[in-house]
Amino acid sequence: MTQIVNIYEAKTKLSQLVADALAGKEVVIAKAGKPLVSLHPIKTDKLIRKPGALKGKIWMAPDFDTYIPEEFFTALE
Repeated sequence: MTQIVNIYEAKTKLSQLVADALAGKEVVIAKAGKPLVSLHPIKTDKLIRKPGALKGKIWMAPDFDTYIPEEFFTALE
């Protein structure tokens, strides 16, 4: 069920409206009866990192970190 509140009421009940939105209720803020915005929770995809998950899937050239001559960088300028 959509809960529609006007701006003045939203100012006084913001904490409760946020709690309602986090609980899954649809909250719409209106001005003069005209809907303007809606409150909804931000979805965050929490990425679980595992050390070594890419082991054997990434290849790096043996000479990737060899010395790069200064002339190379001056030529880029």
